[in-house]
Amino acid sequence: MNETAATNYARRMARVLDHIDRHLGGDLRLAALAEVAAFSKFHFHRQFAATFGISVQAYVSLSRLKRAAFQLANRPEMSVIEVALGAGYESPDSFAKVFRKAFGVSPSAFRASPDWSAWHAAILPQTQARKHAMTHFTADQVDIVDFAEIPVLTLRHDGPPHLLGATIGRFIAWRKANGAGPRASRTLNIFRADGEGEPQVELACSRLPGLKPGEGMGEGSIPAGRCAHLRLTGPGDDLEAPAGWLYREWLPASGETLRDFPLFAERSNFGPGIPEGEMVTDLYLPLA
Repeated sequence: MNETAATNYARRMARVLDHIDRHLGGDLRLAALAEVAAFSKFHFHRQFAATFGISVQAYVSLSRLKRAAFQLANRPEMSVIEVALGAGYESPDSFAKVFRKAFGVSPSAFRASPDWSAWHAAILPQTQARKHAMTHFTADQVDIVDFAEIPVLTLRHDGPPHLLGATIGRFIAWRKANGAGPRASRTLNIFRADGEGEPQVELACSRLPGLKPGEGMGEGSIPAGRCAHLRLTGPGDDLEAPAGWLYREWLPASGETLRDFPLFAERSNFGPGIPEGEMVTDLYLPLA
């Protein structure tokens, strides 16, 4: 397969993932998805599994459960029935059965005490499939921008990545309680690493007048300066592939040098109610 044909093939498969993201409550049967990809329905399921390492049926199920779990944990105004129907299940009972099989607890129990470690392990095949779809980047996707300083309030996550969901839950709850949600305050992540142990992630929001940090939080700023900017559309819960590409391929070819501040990201148009295919993450690599 030549490069042009391979690129076209990858785009068709990525189109399927985007369609699934946007229609989690709709018709995601094999025939409908094969039509989106413009592949024969007799071979599509094998092509999908060969490309992403997971069956299309399992991918759809995990995508629905992933969103449902976020909604249960972070959108208390939604009933379990609403979450179930929004995830494409015909009844709360059928939803509960599949949810319990995936995460080991009922939807109501997960809502009361989310087990993000079990969640991370259960949705890992879906995450790996998404990562596979996000590995193709080109230099023309990167621009150099002058980033303006942003004073921020931060909550640092020092533990293993699979427990990040609990820290995110604390941060979301604090933002809601203090009127600092995404519509009022910008959402950022700062990725720090000292070469020892797990990488550190600082969850951050822009500091509003009069807003004070909560327990365990800090104050700081993202400094002004030149940055390489890469915009990503789609789920932004795993930025390892684009970050690695920036450091490994883009930076040496660009002739640029790095500034003494870590990689950071700004997230917009995101949340439990937003299709993954419409989420936007702006990745910034500080330059000298």
